Amino acid sequence: DIPLLIGYKGSTVFRGETELKMQSCCNFNTDAICTLDTLSKSHASFGEPLQPEGRNPEFPLVAMQSFLERAGLVVEDLDNLNIIHVTGTKGKGSTCAFTEQILRTYGFLTGFLSSPHLVEVRERIRINGQPIGKELFTKYFWQIYGRLDESKEAHSGSMPNYFQFLTLLGFHSFLQEKVDLAVVEVGIGGAYDSTNISKKPWVCGVASLGIDHTQILGDTIQEIAWHKGGIFKPEVPAFTVKQPEGSMAVLKQRASEIECPLWVCPELEDYQTDCGPLQLGLAGQHQRSNASLALQLSHTWLQRRHQNFPSTTLEGPGVPLATPFTPSPIMTKGLADTVWAGRTQTLKNGEVTYFLDGAHTRRSMQACVSWFQEAAVRCERNASGPVARVLVFNVTGGRDPAVMLNFLVPCQFDFAVFCPNITEANASCNPDQQDLDASVENMLSGCRDNERSWQRLQGAGESPPPDRDTGPGALVFPCILSALQWAAQGRDPVLLSRDADKREAPVKPSLVAKAALQREVREIHVLVTGSLYLVGGALKHLDPSSCSK
Repeated sequence: DIPLLIGYKGSTVFRGETELKMQSCCNFNTDAICTLDTLSKSHASFGEPLQPEGRNPEFPLVAMQSFLERAGLVVEDLDNLNIIHVTGTKGKGSTCAFTEQILRTYGFLTGFLSSPHLVEVRERIRINGQPIGKELFTKYFWQIYGRLDESKEAHSGSMPNYFQFLTLLGFHSFLQEKVDLAVVEVGIGGAYDSTNISKKPWVCGVASLGIDHTQILGDTIQEIAWHKGGIFKPEVPAFTVKQPEGSMAVLKQRASEIECPLWVCPELEDYQTDCGPLQLGLAGQHQRSNASLALQLSHTWLQRRHQNFPSTTLEGPGVPLATPFTPSPIMTKGLADTVWAGRTQTLKNGEVTYFLDGAHTRRSMQACVSWFQEAAVRCERNASGPVARVLVFNVTGGRDPAVMLNFLVPCQFDFAVFCPNITEANASCNPDQQDLDASVENMLSGCRDNERSWQRLQGAGESPPPDRDTGPGALVFPCILSALQWAAQGRDPVLLSRDADKREAPVKPSLVAKAALQREVREIHVLVTGSLYLVGGALKHLDPSSCSK
């Protein structure tokens, strides 16, 4: 094994800019995370990289195989992980969470590889439902990093990017911990995604498809479906939820070409149970299709484990419907016990209720609005007095904020608060949530653009210049903490106790005056949405349990 000494501050492995970054880190575990950050231009790059003109589109998988071998593994090692591989535009993370919870409830030791993380990078690699521990993360990180670093000179100095490295680290960790199975969430697309290095998963799933990551996957639903269908494998069963028009035919064709049996999941209400309708641990109507997909994936995995999965072929004009079997009591419990932070999550701290959802596509924002309106109305019925609604919003990845904000207009917020994905003003020792590529000035400029878009949608016209106070209803703050503190106005005991030593700079008197409504009402309801990174930064302050041990 590579000695764990590799990676300590002062090691000759680190020079120049990397060494300077290392000097600002707090401990050995943080050293690993700081080093991880040097492998990627941005935390946002968690999938297939853009390819130079004329390069083989399969280059990412060729490179991934080389990195795998340099890390001391071979592709055949991954067969021992009994992988469940899931892709999709929205819902793939929730589907994985349902699936992992079901099989863990059966007593299997599970691995779960997901992206992105909310609060800490270790969340991406889960063992038995918990983020990998700091000691294991540090141990396995330096083992993999050391092997890659030692061999890079023989490979033109190449190192994996951020997402590729975490994929390698996840596979290595699962193999070392001897998990019974690994639930693996695709980063972006599927065909050329780093997770698609696995050749023999046990079952594959496709969650809901939509338009996103167009610069990588194409700008039509058919092109996107082609990439998603790239995770299909010969004779490996696959399931999909009902898809938008145009995409199902592509999935069927991909499955036929690859000789992969494919089924469409039934509606959740079609499953027969002895205890009434199935209860889900995740809120929102859109989670019902994710739960059905998870039932099919877990059921098929169990069948294959007992070697009694029936073989079939794709025939006929459409994709056959999967059987809506009777879920076992363990499956029923697994669905009900599933927790997936930052997705349709409600968190009540004193007189402030937070609704957190990392929606960042058109369809996911529509689903978020539907969930919020239903959940907020239900909470308001139980409130003992008037309620103020506050939106905390940011959007990244080149997405159009006006389109996303337009979906939120009917929610009738009293205020809209915009801030960058910066957890707090002084975040030098929080490398898990730093964006090393974007400047603070650019991020704040984007927030002002969001504010202007909101005011136009409200019919208020252009907002004042950036150096003047904004008009009623929309505000810009420099970080997530200051935005939350303003929204809560001292009425969140968790926020007060957790951040008593992190108070931001005094808020302008004009902004204090604008918060009179929050001080007068009985309760405050805050929706945090638009970005999983924004939601993760909020959870860091609002939920002490989100910072894992």
